[in-house]
Amino acid sequence: MNDDYLWNKTGQPDPEIQQLEEILGTLRYQPKPLVIPDDVRLPRRRNYFSLLAIAASILLAIVAGSIWLRTRSRTEAPKQQAQVEQPTPQLPEIPKPPQDKSVVNPPILAVNRIHRKRSVPSASPEALMAKEQLMLALRITTEKLSLVHTRTQPNQIKNQHRVG
Repeated sequence: MNDDYLWNKTGQPDPEIQQLEEILGTLRYQPKPLVIPDDVRLPRRRNYFSLLAIAASILLAIVAGSIWLRTRSRTEAPKQQAQVEQPTPQLPEIPKPPQDKSVVNPPILAVNRIHRKRSVPSASPEALMAKEQLMLALRITTEKLSLVHTRTQPNQIKNQHRVG
């Protein structure tokens, strides 16, 4: 058997290979042009998927925009009404206690420009101390509540391994 004949048809052919080529030659591919009869009409299919996708995306955008505007108008309306309806409260004037020469007022570090016109009476040292104690108690309570919250909530994220 000659391998050159099998691959590029050069050299001496083998008689068995020639016999197989003759037998299978009738089944060889013979190209023919496609002939469509004139009486056959192909129905024209319209593709509505792209039009449907465009309409659905426009509808989704309109719905999302209307929901956004509705929630925005609901949150802004009470703020505007609260500003218009509620007048600024007038604080009653409290007579200033006699000042000791030993107590020195701390210097003013910042001024609230929005409420500058309203006069706020200066607090006594006892009131300032009570305020500091209240703020400390609130901070401790907040920390304890957050600790209880984290310990009572089950760990939602389990079996995660670091990637990388």
